[in-house]
This record gives sequence, C-alpha cells and structure tokens, in this order.
Amino acid sequence: MLNFAFHNPVKLIFGKGQIAALGREVPEGARVLLAFGGGSIYKNGVHAQVVAALKGRTLVEFGGIEPNPKFETLMDAVDLGRREEVDFVLAVGGGSVLDGSKFVALAIPYEGDPWAIVARRGRPRTALPLGCVLTLPATGSEMNPFAVISRSSTGEKLAFSSEQAYPRFSVLDPETTFSLPPRQIANGVVDAFVHTIEQYLTYPADAPLQDRFAEGILRTLLEEGPKTLAEPRDYAPRANVMWCATLALNGLIGCGVPQDWATHALGHELTALRGLDHAQTLAVVLPHLLREQRASKAAKLLQFADRVWDLRIGTEADRIEDAIRLTGEFFDRMGNPPRLSAYGLGPELAQEVADRLALRGVLPLGERGDVDAEKVVQILTAAQ
Repeated sequence: MLNFAFHNPVKLIFGKGQIAALGREVPEGARVLLAFGGGSIYKNGVHAQVVAALKGRTLVEFGGIEPNPKFETLMDAVDLGRREEVDFVLAVGGGSVLDGSKFVALAIPYEGDPWAIVARRGRPRTALPLGCVLTLPATGSEMNPFAVISRSSTGEKLAFSSEQAYPRFSVLDPETTFSLPPRQIANGVVDAFVHTIEQYLTYPADAPLQDRFAEGILRTLLEEGPKTLAEPRDYAPRANVMWCATLALNGLIGCGVPQDWATHALGHELTALRGLDHAQTLAVVLPHLLREQRASKAAKLLQFADRVWDLRIGTEADRIEDAIRLTGEFFDRMGNPPRLSAYGLGPELAQEVADRLALRGVLPLGERGDVDAEKVVQILTAAQ
C-alpha cells in the first residue's frame, strides 16, 4: 500500500426529511447566498423546505448555474454575493451547482483574478463557509474538495481542488431525486461507476480493503442503477445509489492506491468541444481506454472480471475482453452509449483532443504516465 494522508471534514446528514437540519447547521442571522440550477427546486418542493428550515436568515437567491458550470455565470454570483455582503453559501442541486458554489465561496473573498483559482495559479487562503443540499447523486462533490469549471471564452474545462472548498455539511435526502428525469439519474450512476474505476482499475498495490470497498460500490451500482430507472419512486435504490456516489469520490477508496483519471481528462475535452454530458463522455472513453491499456492493467482487469462480473471461465484475454464489453453494455443499458457516433460525432475529434491536451502540457496521462498523444488518438478513434 502506498503512503497516504486521509482527512475529510464534511458532516454528512443522510435520509428522509433531513433538509430540516439546515436550521441547526446554518448560523442564525447568516446572510446566505442560495445557489441553484434551472429552477426545478421550486417544482419539487425542495426550495420551500429550504426556506422553511432557514427561517430567520437573510436569503439572497442566485439561480441558473448550468450543467458544466460556466465561469462567466459564476462570476455573476460572485458579484451578487459581494454586493449583498453574504457570509454563507448554500448550494441546492447536483454536482454542477455544488462545483460552481465551491468556486463562488472561494472567489467572493479572493483578492486576485478569480480564474487563477480554477487554473491553479492562485491558492485561496480563505473561503466563505459552504453547505449543500444534494438533489442529484453523481460527482461526490458533496464530500470532497474538488470542482470542475468551464470557461466559454477560452473553450476550457478545468478541474481544481482546494482544502478550503470542502463543504461544512451536506444534506442528502434520496426523496429529492424522485422527480429527476431518467437521463440525469442514469448519468449519475455512470459518473459514480467511472469515479470508482479510475481509482481501482490501475495496478495491484497490496491494498485489499480499498479494492473490496471499490468492488462493493461497483457491484451495488450494477444492481441498483437499473432499478432507479425502472422504479423512479422506490426509496431504497435511490438511497443506495446516492450513498455509492458519495463514497466513490470522498477520498476513502483512493487511499494508498495508484489512480488513473485519464478517462476524465479526455472526457472533459469532449464536453468542452462538443457539449456532451459529462457521464456521456466517460461512457464513450472508458471501455476503449481499457482496451488500449489492457496489457498494463491486466492484473486488475482480471480481478475486475472475477469479483465484479463473476467471470472465471475462459482465457485471461477472453475474460478481460468480456469484462470490458459488459461494462460498455451496462453504460448502454443506462442510456449512455459507449460510442462517439451515437452522439453524432466523428473521428476528427481524436486528433483535436490530443492536440489540446498536448498544448496544455498535461500529457502523458494515466497511473503509469504512458497515455501520450498517440494513445489518445487511438482511444478516441476506436471509440467511433
């Protein structure tokens, strides 16, 4: 097992009716910037629950944080927060709203160019306290310090992290997900699945407990994910998927093990260039990256085939290929086809993505640092 330090300060409040806990968690007299997305929280009753729980606080509302939150939109929220002298940020929504709110909480007190936070040129020393009411399980942003922000003017989509960006608390009520459209639920399942894979499907590191944690998340998502689509108001599958998504990226399963994240790097470029949903890009990239990297990942791919897919008969090569195929079929069944052509995109993207990654100096990628520009082209060409 590799050396590691694990610290997670987020207080997680899980279950039915827990939005009422906001009254205990947000200080009395706080001036709260209430950040949300397209307004669905008005329709599903979440907004009313939040307002009732925060009685006595001053609420300054900012809506319109889009999927793949844009820097330009978030700067409007920063300006509003500064004008209104807010002292607390509450994100109500999914991972994009929370990612955007992390940036806003960091940027409001930041004295330099706020884009430096995203581009990792600036290190925020402080942030406004941040809380979360999660309504879409996917990114694990409710229990980690990471965020991904896009900038329309430059065509960039960049990930950053800051110890200051951990939420003070996150409220997770699975009932808030009942009204979500199937596409968003499916995206969340795929996102959590790939988050787990990025920390698991690398090479053995004598970390059996982390492997078992990861395999448990993967098997649970395979079992419960389809149920969330078939039975939209069944509490148990929604609760299990929500908990899986949090555990997939709260740091626990990544302790002491090598991590990949090449699938995410390629996926971010596809979103920035063509606007695909984040989970769609992951579904497109992952199976083809695994095939390209099957030699260096062989030991863990065989373990994945055995422990997650119950594949124990046949040659090693056949078991590896079957595991990759079944993974792609699972994505397809969840409504996320693993092919660029399914989204109307052609092979010309392969070289464009490789060139952009090379220009930014982030290549090579992968747990062994062996995914270079040539492999990026091969992966995305195969993904056609």
